[in-house]
Amino acid sequence: MVEFKSEAALAAMRESGRVVATALAEVERAAGIGVSLRELDEVAREVLRKAGATSPFLGYRPSFAPVPFPAVICASVNDAVVHGIPTGYRLRDGDLVSIDCGALLDGWAGDAAVSFTVGAARPEDQRLIDTARRALAAGTAAAVVGNRTGDIAHAIGTVARAAGYGLLDGYGGHGIGRRMHEDPHLPNEGRPGRGFPLKPGLVLAIEPMLIAGGTDTHTTDPDGWTLRTTDGTRAAHVEHTVAITPTGPRILTLP
Repeated sequence: MVEFKSEAALAAMRESGRVVATALAEVERAAGIGVSLRELDEVAREVLRKAGATSPFLGYRPSFAPVPFPAVICASVNDAVVHGIPTGYRLRDGDLVSIDCGALLDGWAGDAAVSFTVGAARPEDQRLIDTARRALAAGTAAAVVGNRTGDIAHAIGTVARAAGYGLLDGYGGHGIGRRMHEDPHLPNEGRPGRGFPLKPGLVLAIEPMLIAGGTDTHTTDPDGWTLRTTDGTRAAHVEHTVAITPTGPRILTLP
């Protein structure tokens, strides 16, 4: 069932979104050569603790997962697209890192993701990240009353495909509110004019997941969570929580 949020609910979600934005900024600031992914998870945990928020990631166990997720961030490096479990891996010069984080505050969820490089960025990695950000911006611009989820999906897919990138098959964005994952599902590629109608109060997590090699397929690590590109090329994942309002899209996960 799709829940349309009131202005009061959107205001509350804006506060949870600020917590997510702060956590992501602090994690990116802390990320450096030699820093472990577990240490980055501890940075995010401290931000949540200070804000009085909890994590919708920690302990989350959907039907496909063999174990509950053990962290408050997903930390995906290089050919890992999404859902990477923070481990003792220490970041190296040139790594491409995608961090996904959520927060629950006063009963409302926020969810966002960023991609960045550590140390000296390879030009092709920066292009991938920049394109993922442009795809997110295009999808957000299409999140207006009167459009449908297919319009957002088409905007994202058009940017990604024009640059020659793949899109993680079977994965995309989602509704969000009292829970991190709500209806409707939001694909990252689709036909304009199709899908769920966008009405005021609908809140969506819009999240392009781009694969450098142009393939769409993935493999799953033995941990049951981490999804990797099948061709070994790098990936970027960016995300914002966005509300549909009468005056246009409102990004709830800005600082």
